[in-house]
Amino acid sequence: MKTIAKIRTDFSTKFGIPRQSGLIEELKGTIIFEPTYRNADALRGLEDFSHIWIIWKFSTGGGESWSPTVRPPKLGGNIKMGVFASRSPFRPNPVGLSSVRLESIEHTENYGTVLHVSGADLMDGTEILDIKPYVPYSDCHPDASGGFSKDGNAPKLNVECAEELLSPLPPEKRTALIKVLELDPRPAYQEDEKRIYGFAFAGFEVKFTVADNTLLVKEITKE
Repeated sequence: MKTIAKIRTDFSTKFGIPRQSGLIEELKGTIIFEPTYRNADALRGLEDFSHIWIIWKFSTGGGESWSPTVRPPKLGGNIKMGVFASRSPFRPNPVGLSSVRLESIEHTENYGTVLHVSGADLMDGTEILDIKPYVPYSDCHPDASGGFSKDGNAPKLNVECAEELLSPLPPEKRTALIKVLELDPRPAYQEDEKRIYGFAFAGFEVKFTVADNTLLVKEITKE
């Protein structure tokens, strides 16, 4: 398999990344093709599609470390499910699949043609193996059952964050950060109300605590 591109996002580590794509449209990403694939002809016609599929490579997991069962965070990390009934990165082949909105296609001087997308659930620098158009008449199944992950409307955390803490972030990043925090970025099995969690976002370190369904942002500092 060849790496055709890499994506630039606001997440330098896995912590904080939404567990599925498309949950937060405010999260932006840019797909930059490797020099061999910087050919605008390869993207001819893609501008007519609103969404695309990204097939990508997990940075960890897969190969010899795979297990037939995993503990999905959705179930609190306490119940085992088959690896092929999950989207765990610990699988025979470390391949991920994400559906994202194609915001625009830009022709740049330094990187050739790049794709601007929203709703991506990928870490900065993730290697992309392929891109395919999302085709609504065949890819969308409104009556599909979702198994243990069927509840896409789980209760969100109440986020409390002082305006002065948000002020260093560019305005377009603030809404995205709040929505990331609402989805509860903690591992599903961690509920220590005294613990201070932290993760990197858009070049900043965000620290917070969670108690009684309320997430309190303690600090946002430049990395």
